[in-house]
Amino acid sequence: MVDLQHHCCARDGGTFTEDPERWPEARQEAYFGQLEGEPLPNAAALAEACRRRGIEVIYCVIEALTRDGRDRGLDHRLSNILVPKESVEAKIVEAVAPAEDEIVLLKTASDVLTDQCVESAVRDAADLGYRVTLVGDACCGSSPEAHAHTLTAMRGYARVAATAEILAELQRPEGS
Repeated sequence: MVDLQHHCCARDGGTFTEDPERWPEARQEAYFGQLEGEPLPNAAALAEACRRRGIEVIYCVIEALTRDGRDRGLDHRLSNILVPKESVEAKIVEAVAPAEDEIVLLKTASDVLTDQCVESAVRDAADLGYRVTLVGDACCGSSPEAHAHTLTAMRGYARVAATAEILAELQRPEGS
């Protein structure tokens, strides 16, 4: 679960309030229409199915290790993105909140969008030798076009699947 947090998944999150010129009202409405329509409910369904199957659900969120963000990566410093340690902005949204004792990893660079952080995570995992599955309808991009482009581009690094397909696989008996 990548960056499903207040900063970039809540209408009053910093992504949208800190740079209103980049996120005019029409673009925000389109983004939240997409995010709330499929990705968040799909991510919640996938997390629950994984938990039932005993598969570890791991979260990765933007959160500085310090309150002043001096540890932020260059991307976040240049983009003026600061999600302070233990802030509301760092909290994972309720729709996909971690269960007790699930792993939450902190990072200080990139964003939630398919065409940014999700793409980076897929490439990094593939480069480390992992077999990666990107659930295309459980994430969204900075625009529908950017999202679609990234899903196509990532086919060289990952299996791209839909939530329904993954849920069906998780319901099969182990080993089949």
